[in-house]
Amino acid sequence: MPDDDLKASLRTAFRGRVVEDADALAPHLTDYRKRWTGRALALAQPDSAEDVAALVRWCGQHRVAIYPQGGNTGLVGGSVPDGAGHSIVLSLARMNAILDVDRYNNTLTAQGGAVLATVQDAAAQADRLFPLSLGAEGSCTLGGNLATNAGGIQVLRYGNARDLCLGLEVVTPDGQIWNGLRGLRKDNTGYDLKQLFIGAEGSLGIITAATVKLYPRPAAQMTAFAAVPDAHSAVRLLSLAQSFLSASLTAFELISGPAVELVLHHTPAARSPVPGASPYYVLLESSDAESAAHATERFEALMQAAFETGIVTDAAIASTLAQSAAFWQIRHHLPEAQATDGENIKHDISLPISRIGEFIDAAQAAVHAVLPGARIFVFGHVGDGNLHYNVSTPAGADARAYQAMRASEKNVSAAVYEVVARMNGSISAEHGVGQLRVGSVARYKSAAEMAMMAGIKRLFDPLGLFNPGRVIAAD
Repeated sequence: MPDDDLKASLRTAFRGRVVEDADALAPHLTDYRKRWTGRALALAQPDSAEDVAALVRWCGQHRVAIYPQGGNTGLVGGSVPDGAGHSIVLSLARMNAILDVDRYNNTLTAQGGAVLATVQDAAAQADRLFPLSLGAEGSCTLGGNLATNAGGIQVLRYGNARDLCLGLEVVTPDGQIWNGLRGLRKDNTGYDLKQLFIGAEGSLGIITAATVKLYPRPAAQMTAFAAVPDAHSAVRLLSLAQSFLSASLTAFELISGPAVELVLHHTPAARSPVPGASPYYVLLESSDAESAAHATERFEALMQAAFETGIVTDAAIASTLAQSAAFWQIRHHLPEAQATDGENIKHDISLPISRIGEFIDAAQAAVHAVLPGARIFVFGHVGDGNLHYNVSTPAGADARAYQAMRASEKNVSAAVYEVVARMNGSISAEHGVGQLRVGSVARYKSAAEMAMMAGIKRLFDPLGLFNPGRVIAAD
């Protein structure tokens, strides 16, 4: 069927908003990093799960692929269409309502297009905490967070998006609506179906609503920015912090010295919390349920012990919320500083925490063997084993150096991933597979694991219309 006829048929079958204007469609066709740009017949914006189901059925009848898109803030190209132009981009931006907040059951139910910051605010208005927190929270959506199993800065205490979800409403590839919005902590009645859709990046179903866990708001928070001599010391500090703070340790971020210097260089308002330079820094935070006095006593005892054992060489403890926010701004400005500095090769990997220092030493040698002189910026949620290991050209590099880096990207990533695999890690911790890593997954998973994934995909989506070419290569 010609494209014009397809569009006319879509407008008849679909009651939501259909966007065909090139200028309005353009932002949905290019990813956040501007590395991938595709084409589409139209952008569909439904108003209800029933609208989504009708769209899915229409796409099945006409063999039109669907690319689900949340806030389009992903870093692996998973939310933009391919270049064929015979597809629909599906956005739940109009399905953004908070449906229910139950402060006694400690749950919140929202539509899939609800912006993460809006979900956080709705929980706060009920004197509760929704702990999922990441840099894009002002634009990413709850459905997208669950579809990618987002992590963020508080995974150490509260877990990934998967751990925060109690129920889902999903439209399946055959156009059915599965309502599993049960706010239950215990439900032993067979397969936990929601787990199939969380982290599947829209390749098995469209998450149209979710019920998530809430928590009591902490009575006090403590934040410190500490200088440590090396990554091995950071791991030892984590162990010490867990001994002193137990479950109240909510965040533990590692930032390399060059990464901090990059932020200070490109962010005029940023200031280092500690004087001098250090090879590595740790940003740690605790959330105490008892009182500010109790939080201060335990936190200061931890830092004193860290100084006495030589794990920490210098540190600043925030005495106000403004100081704490300034500490966190250094961490949050890292992606922006890297983008300003120039192109880089990104890696989002996870490792056994005990091997993080060993990995950093081995990976640096492996990268420099492929790309001599490359700058390496290391930061991430070391409390849960997740590192962002990014590689850039030397400072002041010219166009030829950038060309050399682009030409060697696959070899650089392969070198990093081989070290990751040797240490029983994962090549994707929280960003997902998308189209960036779809060709690498099979290399680091067993044939049996890949066969099971392919079987699940064929079972749910036999026509291969849901986010094709993402997560698992198309048949």
